[in-house]
Formats: sequence, C-alpha cells, structure tokens
Amino acid sequence: MEATNSLLDTAAIGDLVLLDPLTEDSLLRTLRERFRREDIYTYIGNVLISVNPYQPLPIYTPEKVQEYHNCNFFAVKPHIYAIADDAYRSLRDQDRDQCILITGESGAGKTEASKLVMSYVAAVCSKGEEVDKVKEQLLQSNPVLEAFGNAKTIRNDNSSRFGKYMDVEFDFKGEPLGGVISNYLLEKSRIVRHVKGERNFHIFYQLLAGGSVHLLQQLKLQQDCQHYVYLNRESCSLPGVDDAANFHTMQDAMRIIGFSPAEVTALLEVTAVVLKLGNVQLSSSYQASGMEACSIAEPQELQEICELIGLDPGTLEQALCSRTVKARDETVLTTLSAPQGYYGRDALAKNIYSRLFDWLVTRINTSIQVKPGKQRKVMGVLDIYGFEIFQDNGFEQFIINYCNEKLQQIFILMTLKEEQEEYVREGIQWTPVEFFDNSIICNLIENGKNGILAMLDEECLRPGVVNEDTFLTKLNLLFASHKHYESKETQNARHVMDSSLLPQCFRIHHYAGKVTYNVTGFIEKNNDLLFRDLSQAMWAARHPLLRSLFPEGDPQKVSLKLPPTAGFQFKASVAMLMKNLYSKNPNYIRCIKPNETKAAMLFTPELVLAQVRYLGLMENVRVRRAGYAFRQLYGSFLERYKMLGSQTWPRWTGSDRAGAEALLAELAFPPEELAFGHTKIFIRSPHTLFDLERRRQERVVQLATLIQKMIRGWRCRTQYQLMRKSQIILSAWFRGHAQKNKYKQMKRSALMIQAYVRGWKSRRLLRELKLQQHRHAAAATIAAYWKGYQVRRVYRRYFRSDASTRLANFIYRRLVQKFLMGLSRNLPPLSVMDRTWPPASYKFLANANEELRNIFYHWKCKKYREELPPQRKALLQTKLCASELFKDKKTLYPKSLQQPFRGEYLGLTQNPKYQKLHAVAKDKLVMADNVRKVNRANGKTVPRLLLLTTEHFVLADPKAAQPKTVLSLGDIRSVSVTRFSDGFLVLHLKETSTGAAKGDFLLVSDHLIELVTRLHQTLMDATAQALPLHITDQFSTRFQKGDVAITVVESDKAGTNGPVCKKRGNHRMEVLVH
Repeated sequence: MEATNSLLDTAAIGDLVLLDPLTEDSLLRTLRERFRREDIYTYIGNVLISVNPYQPLPIYTPEKVQEYHNCNFFAVKPHIYAIADDAYRSLRDQDRDQCILITGESGAGKTEASKLVMSYVAAVCSKGEEVDKVKEQLLQSNPVLEAFGNAKTIRNDNSSRFGKYMDVEFDFKGEPLGGVISNYLLEKSRIVRHVKGERNFHIFYQLLAGGSVHLLQQLKLQQDCQHYVYLNRESCSLPGVDDAANFHTMQDAMRIIGFSPAEVTALLEVTAVVLKLGNVQLSSSYQASGMEACSIAEPQELQEICELIGLDPGTLEQALCSRTVKARDETVLTTLSAPQGYYGRDALAKNIYSRLFDWLVTRINTSIQVKPGKQRKVMGVLDIYGFEIFQDNGFEQFIINYCNEKLQQIFILMTLKEEQEEYVREGIQWTPVEFFDNSIICNLIENGKNGILAMLDEECLRPGVVNEDTFLTKLNLLFASHKHYESKETQNARHVMDSSLLPQCFRIHHYAGKVTYNVTGFIEKNNDLLFRDLSQAMWAARHPLLRSLFPEGDPQKVSLKLPPTAGFQFKASVAMLMKNLYSKNPNYIRCIKPNETKAAMLFTPELVLAQVRYLGLMENVRVRRAGYAFRQLYGSFLERYKMLGSQTWPRWTGSDRAGAEALLAELAFPPEELAFGHTKIFIRSPHTLFDLERRRQERVVQLATLIQKMIRGWRCRTQYQLMRKSQIILSAWFRGHAQKNKYKQMKRSALMIQAYVRGWKSRRLLRELKLQQHRHAAAATIAAYWKGYQVRRVYRRYFRSDASTRLANFIYRRLVQKFLMGLSRNLPPLSVMDRTWPPASYKFLANANEELRNIFYHWKCKKYREELPPQRKALLQTKLCASELFKDKKTLYPKSLQQPFRGEYLGLTQNPKYQKLHAVAKDKLVMADNVRKVNRANGKTVPRLLLLTTEHFVLADPKAAQPKTVLSLGDIRSVSVTRFSDGFLVLHLKETSTGAAKGDFLLVSDHLIELVTRLHQTLMDATAQALPLHITDQFSTRFQKGDVAITVVESDKAGTNGPVCKKRGNHRMEVLVH
C-alpha cells in the first residue's frame, strides 16, 4: 500500500511515466521534491533514476534486502534493490541473460550503484562454502580495481577513471559460479599530469601511507608524497579517506581473490617503478655537431629503478636519452632533446601503468572465471563514464561521448523494442513512436571509411608532416554539409558568427547537446606511441612481471607493423560491448549528481536539468508513455480497486479479467482510455489513473469509517459482556466465600466437641491401664523375690567359694571396656609426625596401652605409605637408604636431610649443548651432576660432568660435552669417603675393568650423600649386591704407578670450595678438609 501510494503521489510521483503534464519543469520539480523527502530513487517504467545524496541513508539494511527479495517490482517503493531483484529473478527463473547499464557523469554515484547491485545479488543467493567463496571473490575485486583505477577529481573523491563491464555467471539454480571483467579506456594521462586539486590514482597514496617501513625500503620509496613529481609534490591527505586502511583492505582483497605473495610484491614493485620514473630528471646539452642531446641529471633515481627491475642502468639511460631509427638496411642511433626525453619518459610510465592495469584485470579474471564446459547464465553490470562536457574537451572526452552515443542508441532501440514486444504479447495495437535517432551521429564518428575516427587513423598513418591542422582541414572538407558537425571554417562558409568556436576546434551536435572539441593532442593520443628502444629495455629487465608486459620488446619478434591506434582499439571494444549488450535483457540505472560541491542533500536545479537533458530522460518518458501510460496485471489491479464496484466488493468469484472489466464498466470511463490485454489492463492517460486513485481514496475513507464504527460497536459490546461476566463471577465468589466461612465455623465446633470427648475417653482408659500395669509389676516383683530367695537358699553353700574371682573379672572387664571406649574417642591425629598417645588410666593397662600405641603408629605409617605417589615413595626410599649408609657415620649426613634429592642437576633436556651426552646414555638416567675430578699427579681438581645410568658411570668434559670416561657399574669395586662434612670420595675400580688403566678415581661432589646412595641403589638393582662403602680417615688407592695411601686431615687451611689434595711423595696424599 505504501509503495503504490508513493508511485501515485501527485506531488512526488514515483514513476515519471505518470507525470501530467509532462514537461522539463514538472520532471525537475518531482525529482527535487522526492530528493527533499530522501527518496533518491525514481522510476521511468522499469528504468531507475538515482540521485546521489552524498550521505549515508538507512535504506540498505538486511531488512531492506528481505523486503525487496522476490518482490513485485511496482508493489514496493522505487529502489536499486528492486532493479537488482527483478534482473536476478528473470535470470534465475526465466533463463534470460541480463545486463544492468549504469550511466551518469563523474560523482553521480555509478560506482556505489554497481557495488549495491553486486552486494544485493550476493545477499539473496543461496549459502554454501563454495558459493560464499565465489561471492566473496567477486565482491573483493572492487577494492583492488578501485585502488588502481579510481582517483580523486574535482567532482568526485572516488571517481572511476576507466570503464568496467563485469559478467557475473550463474548456474541453473541461480548460484554464482564466477565472472569476467572487461575494462575500457583507462585515463593513463593522469599518471603524468593532473590538475591542481585532484589526485593521481589511489594506489600511489595508499602504498605510501599504508606500506610498512620494511616494504617501503624494499621498494626504495619515501613516505612523503611531496617527494614525487607525478603526485604534483602535493600533500597526499584527503579528508574523510584513510589511505592506510584502504591499502590494507586492498591487500586483504588480493589475498581473498587468490594473489600469491610473490605476485603482490611484483605488482607493487612495478607500481613503485612508475612513481619513481617521474623523478628521473634530464639535463640538456649540445654535441660537437650542434645537435641538442640530453642525459640523466641525477643517476640515483635511475639506479634505484634499475635495481627494482633487474636492469643495467646504462641500458635504461640509453633508451631514455636516444632513439634507434631503422631506414631500410641501416640502423641509426639519434640523440633526443630534453623535451623529447621527457616525452619518452612519460610515455613509458603511462604504458607501464596501463599494461599493468590490463594485467591486473586479466589476473582477477583468472581467479574468478568459470571453468569451461559448465552451463551458465550471465548478468552483466556496466559501470562506465557518463557524458562529459567541459570547458576544454580533448581526445578523451571525444571517445567517452562516442561511447555514450552508442549506449543512448541501444537504450532507445531496446526500450522501443521492449515496449513493442509487450504490446504484441498483450494483443494491443502498436502505435509507432517518433523519436530522435542518433545513429547519424554514431555514423559521423565511427563510419569505417569517412568517419572521424577513420580520418584520425588515416592522418596518423600518413607519411610526411602530420599535425592537427591537416586533420581538422580534412574533417572540414569531408563534413562541410553535415548538420551535426561544425567548425570555424564551416561557420564562415555559412556566414555564421560564433566567437565561442576557436579555429583549432570542431563541434558535434550530440543527442545530449553541443560539445566543442579541441583537436590539440588528438594525433599524439591516438597514436599512443612508445619508442621501440624503451620496449626492448623493458624486455631486457629481469623482473618477470614487467618483462611480460612488453612482449613486442623481444628482439627476435621485432615487427615493423605499427600497433593499432587508441581510437581503433576503443571502437572495437565498444562494438564488442554493444554486441554483448544486444544479446541480453537490459536494465537501466541513470545516476544524477545533484550539486558540484558534494554537499549532502543539496539540489541544484540547473545542474540536474543539464543531466536530465543529456541522459535523455524526457525522451525516455515520451517513448515509455507513447500509447498507454500505465499498465498492470489484472489480479493486482482488481485487488487494489475492487472496493469501487458493487459487483466486485467485497469478493469477486470470477476471473481477474472479468472482474476488471466489470469494475471499469461500472465506473464508466471512456472506452478510448482503456485497453484490455491478455494479462494486463492498459490506461492511456495519467489523469484517468489519478481519477481512479482519487475515487479509491474516497472509498477507503468510507470503508475506514465503516470499519471504525463496527470496531467501536464490537468493542462496546465486548466490554459490556466482560463487565457482566465479571459481576457474575464476583457474586458467585462472594456467596461461595460466605458459605465456606460458615462451614469452617461449624467444622471447628464439631472438631472441638469431638476432641473433648475423645480426651475424656482416653484419660479414663489410661487410668485403667496404669492400674492394671501397677498390679502386674507388683506381682512380678513378688515372684522375683520369691524365686531369688529359693535359689539363694539352694546355692548358698556354693556361692562363696569363687565370688571374689568373678567380681574381680567383672570389674576388670568393665575397666578395660571403659578404657577402650575412652581411647576410641580420644585417638591422636593421623599425621605420622605426631607420636602423642593418651596415657593409661590404670597401671595394669600400661603394657597394653604401649602395644596399642605401637600398633596405631604402624597402622598410620602403612596408610601414609599407601597414599604416597610413586615418585615420592622412591625419593623416601632413597632417603632411607642414605640414612642406613651414613647416619651417625658421616658429619655431612645431617645437612643433607633438608635437601631434596633431585637427581638431575644439569638440565640435559633443556640445554641443546648436552643433547649428545643424552644420546651416549642410552639406558635410563639415574643422576646427572657437576663434580670435580682430582688429578692423580698433582692433586688439583678439574670440573667434570657426571652421568649415572642404570648400567654405566660416565664422566664428561663440560666444555665440549664429550664423554671422557665410561664405566660399567660392574667395574666398581667399592667406594671410600671421609667421616667429615666434605664431598670427597674415592671410586675403587676392579683391576680387570677396562677403565682401570689409570687407577681409581678421586672425585669431589656437592651432593655426595645422594650420589653414593643412588650408586648403591643402582648397583643393588643391577647386580643384587650391595656397594662396599668405607667411611674412614685413611685408605689406600690404586694409581697407575702404584698404590697411594690417602690421609684425611681436618684443618682450617682447607678451601671453602671443598677439600684440598696435596701429594706427599709418590705413595702418599694428604686431603685437608674442614
């Protein structure tokens, strides 16, 4: 309802076909009123007009997507989602390839419109991992192409400087499979020059702002934009734009599309080369012959460029400052002047960037294209420059306006074709429509023999002196009588005075207005020549990507054939685009820029009117409303207007067409205003539709009043019935409450009487029972006394013989029972360290109490051992073994009690230096520690690494981490230690062992107690024999030269770091310890 009201609102009508009267003023006034209401979209039939609001609007939410998904096109408010949904459903359900043509001038919102179309199609497609991947790749192509193809202009901060056509391909279910992107006429002249207030392509500023320090160093770039000539040495900042964030977004988009890191790096390197080429400065000089020459002024920039692309600086310098000319069989090297050198430098930069952009589009297509062999449907989205009329129009504007003439031609022809097909389909007689056919203008430009482009190509290929004057003279001769062409010379021939048309200009009467073109630069830009020396220099570079961009530079494939001109290439591209568009069902989005200052919600009527004219919107409305201005399906028409007829309201049981005919017959509209098609009703003039809508609104008011009356009556009746029902319920509840209270009072009284009666009966029965019980107790007492008397009289003579023993045993049992019960209530804590125990209350229980104390303590120890983890149990066993070996024998032992036995003191697993040692000890490691080995010759000590395993005893060099001595445990005969608190020990070896060649080992260890204990345990486990341990102050050792007697002396001269060994002759050694 809301949408249809929007379409038929006479102040701001949603479909311009229904404008009455149709004038430029009424059309402009309607657009302005809708823009003021923030309705930026308006229809011309199925053509959408979009006015750029220059601010975000809340009309692109997920809820809006759902609202327009599978909607009736005219049942909702005008919206770009409606166009996208209609195109997508036609493609999915009717197998009709679609194309969406988005046109408008720079700043009108074409790029945003194309992104909205793509995002809507991506949102309504089905979900799935592969489908989501394809949708994400298609959407992520936008940030990449915008970075390399968009720039800030005076009119638009994100202006597309190239034309883009994307074919999105779908399978039979409507799920996206991939796509193909085509690009047209990149504005590569922006690389070398742009007007003040504009910027170069976004990628240069994004790279400098968002590139990391390492990346910029790698690309040999500086972060300051003012350093670069091609950036006009201006500040790179743009209000509201974060170039660094956009650079990271572009990198993420490349990763999602499928660019490898190497490809991204190569792409940025070539981009940096283009930027740095602008800083290559040339100096002018004169040769001895008097000819002007040029050379590189500062070779630093050239050196850095050559390092980036892998090229000899001399090769590039020669290509920039000279040119090779081939004449027949001779090759002549001529020098270039400084202006010629700068021309070559700029031409190289433009060619590199243009070819890089083409490579980028091709690379994206490689990732998103569909595999061959799959059946597919296609939706094309065309985002291309709009008609351009500037103060000074050059070759680029001529080419762009030619493309727009072709688009206008296909727009008019396909709109007429669609109208005619609908009339034929509905069985309505087609009325021919008069319209301006711009094919004469297209022919003026593109005619293969006598067109302007053909003349331009002919002039570029003509030998001799070629300039724009000869080209303009040829055009004046050829088109002197053409009504859509004029120049100063043709005006003079017709005696027309026009000071606005300069001698070097010509004017074409386009469908959108007259445009004056300055021929200066036409031939240069059309030739788009790049010296062969520069192409060959790029081919000689070792940079794979840059080399691939210049295949013509291969010396083995040198061709003297001139490359096709820019005009010829663009004409071929436009022809292919037109062929592609003709094969698809078109959908149009016409974008309008409301003001020149990019101010939010500001509408400039003069500017908008100019765009309305050159977009041909009035022509489009006239074509659309030729014949019948409004048409609608019978079902929708009847559903909306059936309340106007007595036969059709409130319900029509016949067919929709019969209902519409009956309704309109009753309303008595003139027959010439109506036509009945097969499925639709056609209304000729808008005022008939508005009259129908006015009657409907009046009838709606009547029906609303009737509905309100009925609702009010129903509400009053319902309220009365609710009040009556409530009163009945209240009365019933009150009466019930009174009866309940009365019943409760009676019940309490009855219960009280019953209680008193039952109490009286119970008390009487209790008295009788007590009396009876008293009698039974008295009888039992008398019987017991009597029986006791008889027994005592019979057994009196036997009782006195063992009475004392029995009494004593009874007393003993009672005392023991009392003792044990008290003990069970006062047991000490279960901690094994707690040796407390309650004392015996009687002396005769002292031994039993001590035995119970021992039993309880052993039970506590058993429980403690059972709860110990295996590692703790093993550690305590080691401590116990140490106690058995050293307690009360060695002074060092008490100090070791508080020290935990860690076993591993070297960190073998954490220290990579000791990995080789760990590999030597193939069996299980028992202990690893630092020790000091006593030199047998002089008594000095050297550090060693000790490893004790289950089978070996290893001594290793700590510096090299290489084993010095490896002993089997079976080679150890005994161990001798002192009784003092030192760490000195002697390892006695068997004479038959392999390691006993030099004699016994004298060692000093900081963990002597643990070492000897673990050696003892390991030897017990391995050989089932105890380690012979000698704790003495004097013992004999065996060295290589004989036995040596060792005497241990306690002395203050001993070092703080351990025992001091002194050799006293050949057969005696003295060890000083604390």
